[in-house]
Amino acid sequence: MAATSPNLDIEKLASLARIDLAPDEKEKFAAQLGDVLKYVDQLKRVDITGIEPTAHGFPISNVWAEDNVTPGFTADEALRNAPAQRDNMISVPKVVE
Repeated sequence: MAATSPNLDIEKLASLARIDLAPDEKEKFAAQLGDVLKYVDQLKRVDITGIEPTAHGFPISNVWAEDNVTPGFTADEALRNAPAQRDNMISVPKVVE
């Protein structure tokens, strides 16, 4: 449902956003913004008495795994697929002169 708000100055909003709008765009965006404002008015009428403000719609708990020490790769395993190696390290071409 497209509706424009009588208090909606689309030219001023476009100026503040520093965008140029063609006349048909002004009409289109004014209608869309009017719809958004109408929806916000509907939300203002919802009875939220007794509802605690929340940051999320559902409870979120810590999703991080425990930080346990586990064995890593051995030097031989880490170097297995290296194209070149020297002194137990991966050797790469020089990139800085």
